[in-house]
Amino acid sequence: MSRTNIKQRVDKTLEQYPAAVYKNRKEHVLVKNNTFQEPQTITANTRTIPGIITNRGCCYAGCKGVVLGPLRDAVILTHGPIGCGFYTWGTRRNKGKTRGDELNLLNYCFSTDLQEGDIVFGGEKKLRQAIKEAVEIFKPKTVFICATCPVGLIGDDIHAIAAQAEKEYGIKVVAFSCEGYKGVSQSGGHHIANNGLIKHIIGTGDKVVGKYSLNILGEYNIGGDGWELERILKKIGYEIVSMMTGDGMAEDLKSAHKATLNLIQCHRSINYIGEMMYTKYGQDWLKVNFIGVQSTIKSLRNIAKYFDDPDLTARTEQVIADELSEIGPVMEHYRNILKGKTAALFVGGSRAHHYQHLLKDLGVEILLAGYEFAHRDDYEGREVIPSIKADADSKNIESLEVSADPEHYRVFLSKERYEKLKNEIPLNYYAGMIKEMDDGSIVVDDLNHFETEEFLKILKPDIFCSGIKDKYIAHKAGIFSKQLHSYDYSGPYAGFKGAVNFARDIAMGVTTPAWKFVTPPWKKEPMLEGSLVG
Repeated sequence: MSRTNIKQRVDKTLEQYPAAVYKNRKEHVLVKNNTFQEPQTITANTRTIPGIITNRGCCYAGCKGVVLGPLRDAVILTHGPIGCGFYTWGTRRNKGKTRGDELNLLNYCFSTDLQEGDIVFGGEKKLRQAIKEAVEIFKPKTVFICATCPVGLIGDDIHAIAAQAEKEYGIKVVAFSCEGYKGVSQSGGHHIANNGLIKHIIGTGDKVVGKYSLNILGEYNIGGDGWELERILKKIGYEIVSMMTGDGMAEDLKSAHKATLNLIQCHRSINYIGEMMYTKYGQDWLKVNFIGVQSTIKSLRNIAKYFDDPDLTARTEQVIADELSEIGPVMEHYRNILKGKTAALFVGGSRAHHYQHLLKDLGVEILLAGYEFAHRDDYEGREVIPSIKADADSKNIESLEVSADPEHYRVFLSKERYEKLKNEIPLNYYAGMIKEMDDGSIVVDDLNHFETEEFLKILKPDIFCSGIKDKYIAHKAGIFSKQLHSYDYSGPYAGFKGAVNFARDIAMGVTTPAWKFVTPPWKKEPMLEGSLVG
């Protein structure tokens, strides 16, 4: 496929919008050009234009559905209509294992089921009753209350009710004002959830941890990803203090401040809490990516560099060698099938970046990548944060200021060691997605239905990695789409064995003859002048 004059072809697609929409959307789309002297910038974290069919979710989805939802020992009570609770009930496939007599509530959907009368007269009485029933039936140590849009509109004081319930039942009860309309999208919900965890949960436990202790932040155990990471890290000799939050427990999060190092997998959903823990407890965070063979190897070696222990480094190399010997032949088999194929990615969180590495391991070329709800630093790197203007929705979300905890703050590295490591590994830093993309690649923020159809028409990728709402656009175009928000019914895809699972699923999807029986829409209509062909 030729990439010459691709900028003009992208512009021709966007020019089909009305003038006002074109002016907005062109700032959310760029073509990577390595010849530019100055870094390329992209507009992100702004509200979607009304009327455009976006694939984004809401603030509540980010708070309850992404960050809090995977915790298995807490009653997570949706205060709102039943549809909101049902929307976040098991759809992400956050798996959890019960160990011994631990509480596992992942299969339950807790909701106050507000009706029209409750909206008119208030739902506080119903919320109090729901908390009472949940405590009596399940006897949890933690209850989280997540508000949806009507609650914010009618003014139920969920925080006062949470404080009253905590005093009455002697357990931790925390309310999150994560009404769906707050923030730009899911990202606002992530922020609200992280603020609540750092204020009310983290730092309240006293678990004794070992020397090589880790928190894994931004890993949601979709399809069992977190279990694969635990297997590898424990094989090397690390202790996992807490998983935020896949297969995680609120009880474990209470002692997260005791760990030596925080690993950040999904930068967008969890970077807030990584930074706050760095300020409050002195814990460094290391940006990792366990999606892809080479990325996993690089991340494991970077972790070992941080701890700077010869025995730990030796065990790391031995585990890498053992894992590679096991998966090498089968990965080569799938690489032979997929080499030369092309892909486009539009996924939430950091997945549009992470999965580029795994696809490249398999010889797949990336034509387009973008996020549903990223900020500019997810695209361009954290060095641009000081230049990012506050968005219009920031007034709706608490900006939590933290300071060093006098009891628990620790210095883990000398100043000299810290400065040396910063030049070797991504310590307290994320470089963003754009820097690692090839020249001529398209980067799109908040890709919508129309643009999805047009870019698939222009680029004709062999694979479209997406979420549940947009995968069918590709299928109707005769293009295989791999759903990366919940992996459909597969996984894990993280780590070494996960890479094999992903390669198998992609190879099966691409080679199935079903796509030959689908006639893409652009074969039924006149081609857009200047489209890329062949």
